[in-house]
Amino acid sequence: MDFSLSVEEREIRDWVRTFVQRELMPLEQEVLRRERAGQPGLTGDELTELQFKARESGFWGVQTPQEYGGMGLSAVMTALLEAELGRTFVPFRFGGAADNILFYANDEQKQRYLLPTIEGKRKSCFAITEPGAGSDAKAIRTSARKDGSDWIINGEKTFITGGNEADFTMVFAITDPDKGANGGVTCFLVDRELGWRSEPIDTMGEWGPASLVFEDVRVPESQILGELGQGFNLAMQWIGRGRYLLPARAIGSCERLLTMAIDHANTRHTFGAPIAQRQAIQWMIADSGVEIEALRWLVLHAAWQVDSGMDSRHAQSIAKLYGGLKANEIVDRVLQIHGGMGYTRELPIERWYRELRLLRIYEGTDEIQRRTIARNLLKGHAKVGGVLG
Repeated sequence: MDFSLSVEEREIRDWVRTFVQRELMPLEQEVLRRERAGQPGLTGDELTELQFKARESGFWGVQTPQEYGGMGLSAVMTALLEAELGRTFVPFRFGGAADNILFYANDEQKQRYLLPTIEGKRKSCFAITEPGAGSDAKAIRTSARKDGSDWIINGEKTFITGGNEADFTMVFAITDPDKGANGGVTCFLVDRELGWRSEPIDTMGEWGPASLVFEDVRVPESQILGELGQGFNLAMQWIGRGRYLLPARAIGSCERLLTMAIDHANTRHTFGAPIAQRQAIQWMIADSGVEIEALRWLVLHAAWQVDSGMDSRHAQSIAKLYGGLKANEIVDRVLQIHGGMGYTRELPIERWYRELRLLRIYEGTDEIQRRTIARNLLKGHAKVGGVLG
């Protein structure tokens, strides 16, 4: 069992680490200032400029297949890169990506949606969550009614990432109420100009989701993504495409936060000695260090299963659940170690506190991950002891 990185993997990881340190971390104070003023941390033009700066070094479409101009990196390598990006809260992501289900588009749809999205000329959003259908995706009520050669879509989606910026959406609607999720849900590619509108949702963090409203939006049948009635399968592929990447980014955040806690503990004095000498502080740092290492291997194990062609859903649920819980515990400890200063907005700890809280909710809540893990174990879909069992 070899846990080392290859020379190429190390070089790629180190380039991203350097990019984060040189290009992103210097922006942190300005990002904080803007966010405190209610502005986006990065403008769209600034994000694009950074993405193209990375592209000059070949970093474009990290997981996009090479045939579409991407790097086609492995799941393990992508997880390592996400951890590096997590070392800063500057809202950066590499360009050249497209939603995985867009690769199911037909040739004409690829020209209109997939390729322009990869090139950064178009922006998409994935719309399945509704006010009454979050964790229970099968409970969606948005409908699509056939009218000649068109479909008329009515309904509302909520908490849609990128919904305010997208110029087209992949929206899931009931096309056969009798079948529901078992062959009665269809995915449509719908341009904003066809009439749907977005409404921003204010949250405790800097994530800016939207509600999407569809009122008699007429869509040609040619806009169906995949097959009629098979949308729910596509939705599950989107949702399960990479849950391991969410806790992967949290690894970097927790490493940065723990480093801050260690530096503060060594320099902050109380009663004539640095607080690093206090057992209460030492235990918080020790527990955090152990949990970060455990999370690292849970994430990499899930990613390794993806690369090996295995069914990685169970391992990804474990990594997602553990990552969400432990990241929140770690940022709470780091804030506690910093005392009153940790609670202020002079330091980014409270910002991370709000950001990491979302990890326990989106793309599958803690409760849904526990349900999945328990069901797999109880029904024998996964074994105690895992792949080495």
